[in-house]
Amino acid sequence: MHPDLDRERSLARRLRELPEEAAQPYGWHEFQRRAGARARPARRLAGGRALATASVLALGIIAVWARLGGWSAQPARLAPEAAAPPAAHAAAMERWLASLPREPAVVHVGTRAAVTGLEDRIAQVDDLLSAERLDQAHPARLLALQQARTRLVGALVQVRYAETLADESR
Repeated sequence: MHPDLDRERSLARRLRELPEEAAQPYGWHEFQRRAGARARPARRLAGGRALATASVLALGIIAVWARLGGWSAQPARLAPEAAAPPAAHAAAMERWLASLPREPAVVHVGTRAAVTGLEDRIAQVDDLLSAERLDQAHPARLLALQQARTRLVGALVQVRYAETLADESR
């Protein structure tokens, strides 16, 4: 007797005992239904992403608009001495700006446009201040114009400081 042949016969017998065809787990229609069910949450998520992107974009536009002076929150009736920044701080900003060269050696269009725009707005506020002083305007109006001028000078200081840092880093 050959044990090798016996094993082959038992293996062949077992293979013959297997069912003809294994049953499919599910058909094509069930596959499509399940695929559609998996895709629905992804579509909802994509809609949420679009909404979040639009919200962030809108907030960014509002922030830029507010930063450029399109909106300013007026404080509720502060005493003039509490609302006005210290004169020494404003004078220090003016002195620092005066100590800088008029035009940096290397000019970047973006920062130069911002500097020019701020300088123009400061000149407009200076003209308004002069006209209001000549017309004996209300102190509240003069204070508001002075505060606007101080904010503009502060923004100019920030931009010019960034320019000097960029020049020194080269």
